[in-house]
Amino acid sequence: MSLTNAPDPEIRQAVVKQDLENVLHPIVQHKALEAKQIVVTGAEGSTIYDADGTAYLDAMAGLWCVNIGYGRAELANVAAEQLRQLAYFPHTAMNVPAAALAEKINELMGGGYHTYFVNSGSEANEAGFKIARQYMKHEHPGHYRFKTISRYFSYHGTTMATLDAGGMGERKAKFEPYSGDFVHVAHPHCYRCPFGLDYPSCGLACVKNMETAILGEGPETVAEVLVEPIMSGVGVAVPPDEYLPEVEKLCRKYGILLHVDEVINGFGRTGKMFAHQHYDVAPDIVAIAKGISSAYLPIAATVVKNSVFDSFYGEVADNRQVGQVNTYGGHPVSAAVAVRNIEILEGEKLAERAADVGAYLQDGLRTLMKKHKVVGDVRGKGLLIGVELVKDRASKEPVDAKAITAVQDFCRDNGLLIGRSVGGRRYGNTISMSPPLVITRAECDRIVETLDRALSTVDFS
Repeated sequence: MSLTNAPDPEIRQAVVKQDLENVLHPIVQHKALEAKQIVVTGAEGSTIYDADGTAYLDAMAGLWCVNIGYGRAELANVAAEQLRQLAYFPHTAMNVPAAALAEKINELMGGGYHTYFVNSGSEANEAGFKIARQYMKHEHPGHYRFKTISRYFSYHGTTMATLDAGGMGERKAKFEPYSGDFVHVAHPHCYRCPFGLDYPSCGLACVKNMETAILGEGPETVAEVLVEPIMSGVGVAVPPDEYLPEVEKLCRKYGILLHVDEVINGFGRTGKMFAHQHYDVAPDIVAIAKGISSAYLPIAATVVKNSVFDSFYGEVADNRQVGQVNTYGGHPVSAAVAVRNIEILEGEKLAERAADVGAYLQDGLRTLMKKHKVVGDVRGKGLLIGVELVKDRASKEPVDAKAITAVQDFCRDNGLLIGRSVGGRRYGNTISMSPPLVITRAECDRIVETLDRALSTVDFS
């Protein structure tokens, strides 16, 4: 069956029938799919196409991941060439593309890192947990340093361990109970400070809360602190500039590893190649995915500082090597595509573009605050943006879930795909945006105009 961007009702109908009878979709309720579907048949730049001919401006870059935009045929050529030369061999041996990609990642990190390849952001964080634990066994024999300190309302993946590390109750509830190896602390969300304080007079109470947890658990039981530089799922919570440096100081003070989740933040999304680079910190472990290949092929990685790598280096008889393997880790085709993707990111200066165009889009979205009292806050960094909707700006009472859904539906019906935050009634009221880094100013204007009409149309009472 051949699919193109040209409308073809018969093909669309056949695909919908085939899908509904055979596919189990993630997150989406199938009754909703029976009522309305998007059958994606093609994409270009920041736009995707339905089999019925409808074009949608994708303000989410898929799942926060198509950083260089859709339709880059040269990546298909890179993949085809590599497939002909070497399609696969386990990464217990070396291959040319993976070595080149690891060298490029090390360069982008500023030097001093080694890279372990996996397939997804969940796996990258999961490998980070295991590396941190094994490192602590090497460096602190006789001690049991296994705990990860993470934040409430964070998101780190969908495996059991990464769900446990994450702090989103509604995502976790269906799979409880968990191990209890992950200790949660307050998150740095200034618009909704969990302590009811205001920045900067708060004195970074969220960092003090983290230190209390470390002391309460006992530093000798803690392996690492896990943070997203900018929290995406909770509604794009951007911390104060000094937050991450202060967290790093805590880690150094207590001999704990700093594990930074750059799965969504990374590869130009926030206006720098990695979000932690805004804050001048040097993580011990970094999880990367999504933008590493702009989702053209699955690949992800756990990047570790050389001081961590050194703990795994020794004689064969010492048995200090990383204690896990990944069938597709370092896949030569995915690695070759990722190398070319990064070359595009750098050559077209897409991180710098994200900073510039992101500021333009945020300025446009802030004009909606003057027109619509329901817009409580507009925040973000680069092209990672949240627009929080409230019933009342003074009380910050969130709008109802039905209202957020209605805004999304209006936008979709008018050719715009946007996301929303997850986190229950208190935190599920933010429109999320992370468009491809190639988005134009004209397309940004269209986002603002469409959201303006949505806010004028939806009943928030």
